[in-house]
Amino acid sequence: MIAIVDHGVGNFASVGRALARAGARDAALTSSADDLLRARAIVLPGVGHFGHCARAVRREGLDVVLRAARERAIPILGLCVGMQLLFEGSEEDPAEPGLALLPGVVRRLRPAARVPHTGWNTVRVRRAHPLLAGLRDGAHYYFVHSYAAEPADAEAVLATTEHGAELAAVVGAPGIVGSQFHPEKSGAVGASFLRSFVAAVS
Repeated sequence: MIAIVDHGVGNFASVGRALARAGARDAALTSSADDLLRARAIVLPGVGHFGHCARAVRREGLDVVLRAARERAIPILGLCVGMQLLFEGSEEDPAEPGLALLPGVVRRLRPAARVPHTGWNTVRVRRAHPLLAGLRDGAHYYFVHSYAAEPADAEAVLATTEHGAELAAVVGAPGIVGSQFHPEKSGAVGASFLRSFVAAVS
């Protein structure tokens, strides 16, 4: 199964429907450690406030489970705030640690930019990743966010977008990827993005 992490703070229904349309007939929402550690892949959604999501993940003990899944090389896809949770922490709530699956921090968009960054924006692919062959260079994806990840390793930036400055739109490392945009709200290009992930973990 593809396990959608149920931590109580996410647009789980729309993510589940998008994954099903992308070919993941076995996608299921779960907070079970057994399910997550048996999954062929994990999707970590998140919306709203970093600290709220981080506390919810930790309250359910899912931080420990997700780190164990990473150690077992189970592919992980983070979406929006779920992507931000992959990092060590965020300026949105400095007291709440992230999962630290990727080195780096999440910072507020700079004052020169309109905050929040809401709507369609062009994404430029910088590096290929085996889990995301369907990420389309130059396509428009849908964003809603006030903070953006700053990976410690520049090689972790797979794609960028421009909003006041160049921002990480997609990040990754072997076996782990995350998108700041919402693929489930990004129409045909978002569907292509999710189809490539589903195909890669099948």
